[in-house]
Amino acid sequence: MPRKTNLDNIAVVLNQPRYSENIGAAARAVRNMGIGRLVVVDPQNYDIDGVLKLATHVASDVVAQIEIYKNLKEALSCYSYVVGTTARLGGHRQAVNTPSKLAKNLIAISSENRVAILFGPEDRGLKNEDIRYCHALVSIPTAEFSSINLAQSVMIMCYEIFIADIQENAQFTPRLATVHELEGMYDQLKDILVRINYINPENPDYWLDKLRHFLNRMQLRAKEVSIIRGICRQIDWYGRKRGD
Repeated sequence: MPRKTNLDNIAVVLNQPRYSENIGAAARAVRNMGIGRLVVVDPQNYDIDGVLKLATHVASDVVAQIEIYKNLKEALSCYSYVVGTTARLGGHRQAVNTPSKLAKNLIAISSENRVAILFGPEDRGLKNEDIRYCHALVSIPTAEFSSINLAQSVMIMCYEIFIADIQENAQFTPRLATVHELEGMYDQLKDILVRINYINPENPDYWLDKLRHFLNRMQLRAKEVSIIRGICRQIDWYGRKRGD
């Protein structure tokens, strides 16, 4: 029997949305397509009446359960797979999926892992520092003008996820490390790599980005993160012993 996408494990995450009406329209898209939850990070000028106006009574239950966070790191901490949406390509934004291809990949991943579909602000989209949290990127193809309204983008992604498993047979994907677990590993790696002069201490996050992109593509499990952190601890111990 074909595996079904676990919609309960999928969340739409809006980072710093500027207009409450777009939050409401996103809530309706989430409700229409059966996505598990809606998360809002640091909303600008949040107005519940504006949210409910576009959500309508159909999605009032989604609005009532919106999770609001002050920062993106906290909002994503419990998710094991983060998909960033972007219209800008190039630089660190090379490996980009289409919505339909990405949605098919989520059939197996969502079975055992919490997945976040991340959208940036209406005026500028996701910043490079937001992309650091992402395991995959997706871009919605357009004819000429690449900018799409936030709520429209949410609806397109939710629709593709909803219909992805109609004809797909998915492989099993185990539980992956959460963003919280990964960020602890990256902090430890950064400290060790600076101390052994592998990366420039003037701007360590910049030099760590390539390693982030490499490891995020590997979809690390929690036990693999634990192994890497154990290696870091051993390097730290050996370095301190040699320095005595």
